[in-house]
Amino acid sequence: MLETIAGKTNLIIDFGGGIAETKDLQIVFNSGAAMAAVGSIAVKNEPLLRDWLLAYGADKFLLGADVREEKISVSGWQVDTEIWIFDFIHKYLEAGIKQIFCTDIHLDGAMQGPSLALYKKILEQFPDLHFIASGGIRSMDDIALVEEAGCKGVIIGKAIYEGMISLKELAAC
Repeated sequence: MLETIAGKTNLIIDFGGGIAETKDLQIVFNSGAAMAAVGSIAVKNEPLLRDWLLAYGADKFLLGADVREEKISVSGWQVDTEIWIFDFIHKYLEAGIKQIFCTDIHLDGAMQGPSLALYKKILEQFPDLHFIASGGIRSMDDIALVEEAGCKGVIIGKAIYEGMISLKELAAC
């Protein structure tokens, strides 16, 4: 599917989910993705991720941070860790990562609005971070709020599926 999308569009694609081994990453890039979105590997196998950052360049990666009460969760949110989001971000910024998206697990898919307090707190500590908000977006007003908070991007899912935000509205902003 990735090859089809990449081959028939001019989209810049970041692909994520299940990238756990070098062969997985090679398939992602060889299939047309411009970037790989990684998360669990950053916790489960930090040395491997650091090797990838050196081999492919940190700009080829979008680091995902799924959080529950400011602690990182992995494996599709099934495993909670004691890793504080701020330590996680700091470590990978030092490793060269430039873009991070953060999903507040409690709000994802809940249609209750974005985790503005968390995002503001992160951006206060890391003001130069290319930070992408994820979870809870339910309207164009929410998009404006995360932009005002300093987020450089937003991931929208359920609000589109539920018809609360249209692709036409997004194209206009």
